Amino acid sequence: MVFIDASRYAFSHQDQLMEAIQQHLWLISVPLGIAILVGGYVGWQCAGWSRQQTAKLWIVLLLNFFNGLRVIPSLTILFLLIPLLGLTFQAAALALCVLAIPPILLATEVGFRTVPIAIREVGLAMGMTPWQLFWQVDFPLALPVVLAGVKTATLEVIASATLAAFIGAGGLGSFITLGFALNEPAILLVGAIPVAGMALVAEGLLNGFQQWFRLPS
Repeated sequence: MVFIDASRYAFSHQDQLMEAIQQHLWLISVPLGIAILVGGYVGWQCAGWSRQQTAKLWIVLLLNFFNGLRVIPSLTILFLLIPLLGLTFQAAALALCVLAIPPILLATEVGFRTVPIAIREVGLAMGMTPWQLFWQVDFPLALPVVLAGVKTATLEVIASATLAAFIGAGGLGSFITLGFALNEPAILLVGAIPVAGMALVAEGLLNGFQQWFRLPS
């Protein structure tokens, strides 16, 4: 019965629902894109620095710092940014970036650091340039591990983007908060079901990519 009520409510509020879905997709794609660029680059650099004995202490401290960020609730980060950026999309996006960067960075560092040194030495012996070594050896071997971090970050961002409704940044969380406020499970489901669907689709796609890149060429 609740699902029937939810479908009726969604049908009668199609415009608001479509707008909320678009806002939610923006709240996912913008922070996730920035996190992939920043976390991927810093993680790759950390993997390179970790091969230098003198830099290992700094790498451990840096990785521990980003690992520590993962225990901070995203809602806490969101409210800490309100005095700086106000009740805006930028505040929500930045909070979600802080949430998404650590798993991507840590997975990237592990992925590139665990590329067998013997394989890299063979590539260098064959006369590969650093960029050829990166694209033809390091990147393909590290990619399955990197995608695991991207998957974790994606699922966390999809779920945490619902919190943006608390600062008026929109998204599907607006239906969830409204459902809680009015004690109407049907309204809550209008927001929760699409979020769950996005998470399942994202997980399925990223699992498929992981399996694809793990196949022997």
